[in-house]
Amino acid sequence: MKTKILVSACLMGHPVRYNASAKTQLGELLQTLRAEDRLVIHCPELAAGLPTPRPSAEIVAGQGEQVMAGQARIIESTGTDVTAHYQLAAWLALEAAQGAGCSAALLTDGSPTCGSTEIYDGSFSGKKIAGNGVAAALLRQHGIAVFSHEQIPALLAWIAEQDEKA
Repeated sequence: MKTKILVSACLMGHPVRYNASAKTQLGELLQTLRAEDRLVIHCPELAAGLPTPRPSAEIVAGQGEQVMAGQARIIESTGTDVTAHYQLAAWLALEAAQGAGCSAALLTDGSPTCGSTEIYDGSFSGKKIAGNGVAAALLRQHGIAVFSHEQIPALLAWIAEQDEKA
């Protein structure tokens, strides 16, 4: 059985980011995985009912793990607390991954949902810090390997290793 990967919809060219843009930069690599029927395309924010476009949002006073534990918040640039929407987005990403049998996820770094190596610092100043978004944190807590869009070689090596074990 081929290793399945949950992939952020914006990485596949869908204009679902907060500013209604896509983050298509991985075309050929992802098309190969798609042709092998390995990809499960998902946008956690859209699944949770957030609109496109939407105000930018950042985790304040913590990271994804703390947001999921109720110890930190996600606030939009407008000042609106959208923590519950993003918590739902994380649970829906986990449900999509588990339902499709995904053992890995390829997510867009920087996002309060999908960031897996870095997120914005909560000051809306453009400064990034090391950390996880809510979906990346929850997926990892449930044993799903998470890779950022900057870690494609590592993901491909991981897939090859998993395929050898199967």
